[in-house]
Parts: sequence; C-alpha cells; structure tokens
Amino acid sequence: MADAPGIDQPERAEKPLLAVLRGRRLDPPPVWFMRQAGRYLPEYRAIRARARGFLDLCYDPELAVEVTLQPLRRFALDGAILFSDILVVPHALGVEVVFVEGEGPRLAPIEGPRELARLDPTRLHERLEPVYETLRRLRRALPPLVTLIGFAGMPWTLAAYVVEGRGAKDFVRARALARREPAFFAALVEVLENAVLAFLDRQIAAGAEAVQLFDSWAGVLPESELRRWCIEPARRIVAALRSRHPEVPIVLFPRGVGANLLHYRELGANALALDTSVPMAWAARALEGSEPLALQGNLDPVALLGPEEALVEEARAIVAAAAARPHVFNLGHGVLPETPPERLARLVESLKSGCGRAM
Repeated sequence: MADAPGIDQPERAEKPLLAVLRGRRLDPPPVWFMRQAGRYLPEYRAIRARARGFLDLCYDPELAVEVTLQPLRRFALDGAILFSDILVVPHALGVEVVFVEGEGPRLAPIEGPRELARLDPTRLHERLEPVYETLRRLRRALPPLVTLIGFAGMPWTLAAYVVEGRGAKDFVRARALARREPAFFAALVEVLENAVLAFLDRQIAAGAEAVQLFDSWAGVLPESELRRWCIEPARRIVAALRSRHPEVPIVLFPRGVGANLLHYRELGANALALDTSVPMAWAARALEGSEPLALQGNLDPVALLGPEEALVEEARAIVAAAAARPHVFNLGHGVLPETPPERLARLVESLKSGCGRAM
C-alpha cells in the first residue's frame, strides 16, 4: 500500500514519539499510555507488595526502574513514563503525604498564610534525588527507540490537594479559599510553580527526553479562574523550560477543560493531551492553523474493558480523526486497575498494524 500523502515515515534510529512531538506526522502514530505501569499488571503488584508504601516505591530507584520497564516487556510502546507521582513535589517541600490503600492520598492541609512557612524549597532536590537517579538509570536501560518521559503536576492541581488535604470531586475548599484569600493562594501557587519548574529542569538534566505536565483538576475551574490559576502558570513554566531546554518537547494535559482547551494552543507547548470529554475530530478542526502542535489521546480507558471489536473500532476512529495532525495515541486518562493486560496488547498490536489507515 502506498504511503498516505503528507505523512512522513520515520527515519532509521529516530525515536517516533520525539519525532511526532516535534511536529512530524507518522503512520502509524506512536503510542504510550498514562499509568501504563500499574496495578493491572501482576508483576507490578508483586513489586508493590515488596515496598513498605507507595511513596517508598516512588523513592526506590531500583524498584521504580523495574516498574517503569515492566509494560515495555509486554507491549511495543514508544514511550516510557517515569514511575512516580505528582504529589512528590509537595511532599519534598515538607507537606506530610500518605497514601491510604483503597482511598488515595491524604495530606496535612495548608489553609492559611502562617502555614506557608511549612513549605521549604531549600531541600527540594535533596529529597527528590531518588527520582533523578531513577531517570538516570532508565535512560541507560531503555530500548534505543523508546522515549523517556518525565512529568509533574501543575501548580493548581497541587495546590488543590494541599488545601483540601485529599482528592475531592469539586475541590470546593480550595476554590473557596482562592476566592476568600487570593493573595495567600497566589503565594502558595508561586511556591509550587517554582518547585515544579525546578523539578522538571532536574528531570531533564537527569535524562528525561520529553515532559508532560498534568493539571488533573483544571476542569473544576470556570474560565476566569482557569486563566489565573492554570493557564498563566503553564505559560510561565513552558517559557522557562523552553529557554533552558529548547530541544525537549512539552506536553500539557489540562484534564476536563473542554472547549477551554483552545486557550492552551498558544502557550508554547509541543502537544496537548486530550481527555475523553474532548472529541478528537473537534480538537483537530478547532486547532487548525496551530501546526505543528501535536495532539495526544484520547481513547476512553473503559473501552479496554469492553468487546475487542469495539475497542479496535474506537481506536481506528481516533487515529482517523487525528490524521491531519501530528498525533500520539494515548488514553484520555490512565489505564484502569481492572484492565486485562491482553486487551492492552491487542490494542497496541492493532495500532502498530495500522488500524487507522484508510482501507
């Protein structure tokens, strides 16, 4: 079959994921998955049982490397994302963070100006050194064509957890505090923004070839607050990273923002990751003229729990909808714990065989 017009073919020894994030269109598109290392894999569960707690696993370079590599042994993935968690940044700043089995994270909340003194950036890199060591080891261990992805949570999402003390549906406490005491909240966001930037800078120095910024709770904010607490910090972080590491692609994932995704197209990132609420076809049309901005996503993770035929068809539709743009295939959120590994294998196999090509 002849190559589709306007679609590049990867050069020998070129990393497909990096090529697409830098603006090329490849057929088939590169693929990786958020939470591709996790509880759906029995080998992960075995490693998890050896660690005393979730954060202990994140801070153990030997175990974190092993967990990051596990999905690559099963699936022909183009990216390996560092095994860690967005909450290592507030933890490294001095916030008490624990993960309760079956419930998620619990934090000692910061609720007012006097408590800002608990955040100590002077020991940030010392506390996060195990994460950097994990990246250094991964860079040496990965297959030649696999891209190493670093990541961090964005300031609003981290601030929401820090104020709320846990995950929440709407983060009402954090949003109310931002309205009642905007100066305090701005100071909190500034501390977190500086820490996130420093963390990503060191990740790149340690070997990360691309970075993704997760704003997991951006979708709870109305547009005006989204601009202040999410978009402008993202603009500053992207600009600073771009000035220091112009060759390293940056992916923004503002989950749940819907049509407000369009505000992110001029922030200087290389790619926007879509959650399942944003139709790929709509995003591809709406972002016309913003090339070479790539799109990433956005299969519903629940599709991996359904019939195989429907799974392949949904993947085919996403690839076809994104055909006019640089595209990285991914999920709209992370792999669910109940996902059968063989279903993920079938999806990757279908993508690599060109499930989105015109027949």
